[in-house]
Amino acid sequence: MKTFTITFYSDPSHGWAKVKRSILETLDIAHRVSSYSYKRGEYVYLEEDNDYSLLVDALEEHGTAIILKYKHNDNTSRIRSYEHYVHN
Repeated sequence: MKTFTITFYSDPSHGWAKVKRSILETLDIAHRVSSYSYKRGEYVYLEEDNDYSLLVDALEEHGTAIILKYKHNDNTSRIRSYEHYVHN
C-alpha cells in the first residue's frame, strides 16, 4: 500500500493539513477546497473541518494510507496570516 505523509499544524482553536497544491490538482479536488483554507507558495493549508476530509477521502479512494505528523503551537498560528485559498 502507498503512503502519504501529511504535516498537521494546530493552534489552540484550529488545525490545518499542509500539502502541495499539485497534490490537490492530481487528486482532482483543488476546485473543491474552500476559502477557509490558506495558501503560501506551493503549499495549501487545508482547514480541518471540511477541506482536510476532502484530502483524506481522495487519498483513500486511491488506496493511499496516511501518516500524520503533528505540530502544535500554543499561540495563534502564523498560518492565519497567509492568503486565503482561491482556486484559479
